[in-house]
Amino acid sequence: MQIQIATRKEYIFYCSLAGFVASWAISGMLAIVDYYTGTQVGTFFAVIGISLGFNDPEVAQYVGFALHLLTGMTAGNIFGQVALFWPKMSPYNARKGVVRGTVVGIALWAVLFLPLTTFGIQPRLDSLILQAPNVEVYDIASQFENTYYLILGGSFLFHIVYGMMLGYISGRLSEIRFARGEGRKIM
Repeated sequence: MQIQIATRKEYIFYCSLAGFVASWAISGMLAIVDYYTGTQVGTFFAVIGISLGFNDPEVAQYVGFALHLLTGMTAGNIFGQVALFWPKMSPYNARKGVVRGTVVGIALWAVLFLPLTTFGIQPRLDSLILQAPNVEVYDIASQFENTYYLILGGSFLFHIVYGMMLGYISGRLSEIRFARGEGRKIM
């Protein structure tokens, strides 16, 4: 099957943009995690930054948020590149994009989030409960104590939603571009 879109570069751009938008939307949904844990909005991102060694919770929050957006955009970019070489993964329309994006979301959870959380973030949080550099970091680490399985389950659902959004947006952008008569065969 041939996929019709504008150019390879535009296709990669569509997928990257879709990944950025989807990760931004998921970032907003992560406020649910903060609500459940009783922390301020953005604390989930602070956990990411704190796990990387940023001891100021405000700075850690911005670092975590930026890394989350960058990761989402990069995942979208990789999705687009893989789809160019493996046409069965291509989100050439919104309906197919949702299905293929869901596969990407699950793969992203299994390959990146699960190991990073299990072997990086959670052990770091556990060690911070015992020896935090300041009270704010201790408070954040202790509020995420005993939430490991909730975080894994919730993040699995968030990654599915991310993937669905990624696939839908990139597929829809491809449809729009082709419908305008500006598409060309690339595969």
